[in-house]
Amino acid sequence: MAGALALAVLLGVAALHAEAVWLDVPQSGTKCVSEEIQSNVVVLADYSIMYESHPYSHPTIAVKVTSPYGNTLHHNENATVGQFAFTTAEAGNYLACFWLDSAEKGSGVSVNLDWKIGIATKDWDAIAKKEKIEGVELELRKLEVAVQAIHQNLIYLKARQVAAWLIVASICSCREAEMRTVSEKTNARVAWFSILSLGVCIAVSILQLWHLQGYFRKKKLI
Repeated sequence: MAGALALAVLLGVAALHAEAVWLDVPQSGTKCVSEEIQSNVVVLADYSIMYESHPYSHPTIAVKVTSPYGNTLHHNENATVGQFAFTTAEAGNYLACFWLDSAEKGSGVSVNLDWKIGIATKDWDAIAKKEKIEGVELELRKLEVAVQAIHQNLIYLKARQVAAWLIVASICSCREAEMRTVSEKTNARVAWFSILSLGVCIAVSILQLWHLQGYFRKKKLI
């Protein structure tokens, strides 16, 4: 539980910041980035091509964002800049893929992706103006939201842990039932083999007795 708490705290603190990710999209092929996000979380991202490496050409990219179940959340083609925003409907890995879709591909391009998740998507300046708060009160509000995010992460991690335990228990139960079935079949086969062996022994004994009786009669011993 202590490990889960520490992980939840780290996730909650990380959600307070948003850093840009630089992606090198190759001339051919796709460059993807994924993020594991729980359900009912706001996601906001901006992306743009960096033209420093292409001063004389203007390649474009295609972008596709999918949910853990494969649903398309954002699709854009022939783009140089763009934005996508959505609220997650299910927990899991959300995938954003980029590829070149123009004739001017060159040696590939660099894409700047600014991916914000959860409380990092909040516009604190707008909130401060709307609610007329500032200074320490604003910082306390940020901490309150961060604590809520940590609490939600704890619930999410606990649910994942319970799900993992249930899967392990189910696998163990299935294996136990399979082993029990195999054991019962083996015991049944051993029992039938024992009965067959006993029957063979009785039959051989009767044949030996019948043979001895015939032998003794021939010898006129009985």
